[in-house]
Amino acid sequence: MEKIQNDVRQYCGFKVAGEEYAIPVMEVQEVIKPQVVTSIPLAQNEIRGLINLRGQIVTCLSLRQLFKQDDDLSRDYMNIIVKGNDGLFSLVVDEVTDIINVEEGYLENAPDTINPNLKRYVEKIYKKDRGLVILLNIARLIDIQSEHNK
Repeated sequence: MEKIQNDVRQYCGFKVAGEEYAIPVMEVQEVIKPQVVTSIPLAQNEIRGLINLRGQIVTCLSLRQLFKQDDDLSRDYMNIIVKGNDGLFSLVVDEVTDIINVEEGYLENAPDTINPNLKRYVEKIYKKDRGLVILLNIARLIDIQSEHNK
């Protein structure tokens, strides 16, 4: 008898304001420590500034600000570098946790009761042994123009 195998995908796990999130590993270019950030005058709140990554200009996007959380700029953080249509983006997160193997059968749609500041960025919810992981849609996260025009 042939064993049926669930489709397993890998996600890069991270935390923001104590909550656990993840994005597809295949969409992560690299994870780096904090860099010198150049602020952008009059930029929307969620844009922390720009960093120079080996000669490439990268827009730093604070997920704490995007999710309407307190954003203490002095706290430790990590940068998850992802590629968007408009170039590279750094998702500024509190900490990177680990690679999460997600089985399709354990995914659920986001509940209606989810935080409205977060809802538009959520792809699915992953139930694991100890708690939930919110799987985010990178395209929606880095679409800062439409976010700004809301």
